[in-house]
Amino acid sequence: MDISQFLSLLLHELSNLEFVEKVDFHTEVFILKGRVFLQKERFLQVYFNELTGTVAFALIEQGKRIWGVDYDKGRGWHLHSVDHPEAHENINPPTIEEIVAFLSRAWGLLD
Repeated sequence: MDISQFLSLLLHELSNLEFVEKVDFHTEVFILKGRVFLQKERFLQVYFNELTGTVAFALIEQGKRIWGVDYDKGRGWHLHSVDHPEAHENINPPTIEEIVAFLSRAWGLLD
């Protein structure tokens, strides 16, 4: 998947979430990074590297990750659950739609 496909799919899925306030993404040749600003002073940090396939989604509150989904060649796809954000739970490769659905479910678990 290239950056434009990744960004297009991500923006489409995020547009369905009522707790999203705004987005701020930047691209650098084959890298996309940025933040999705959310309600309750939280944000979703997003990173995508088209060449390596590295993907990182981290829900941040008060400077700490409280949830996330990541992929890198060393650890593969893994989830950082709301209950144990420091742990790596192996998962099957998700689509952007599934990652945003995971985010929505995680959001519902938070107060």
